[in-house]
Amino acid sequence: MDEETKAAPQWGRYIPGELMARWPRDEDGEPEPPVYLCHCEPLDMAEALLVSRMESYGIPCLRQYPENGDLGRLIIGVSGTGTDIFVPASLWADACELLREPEEYEREDL
Repeated sequence: MDEETKAAPQWGRYIPGELMARWPRDEDGEPEPPVYLCHCEPLDMAEALLVSRMESYGIPCLRQYPENGDLGRLIIGVSGTGTDIFVPASLWADACELLREPEEYEREDL
């Protein structure tokens, strides 16, 4: 059994190799537990934009598709129930900070 398969049972599903390679490890060399960050609705590109933003700051994201899993995404191209985004426990506070909306700019700052 390879390393990726060993870690998957505690998360409830298989984690693709690249994500597993980037996921932080604890002192014992085990993957950190994922922590729920938010739920993205399937109506727009919010999921892709959020994950891209997190990844650009070095925060890996685990996507889970509640209720219908990957099946809905496979058949119609999007998950009808949306996507749950999880991040490593040690990076959760940074990810929450990135979720906040930027403050409005003053007109003179533009």
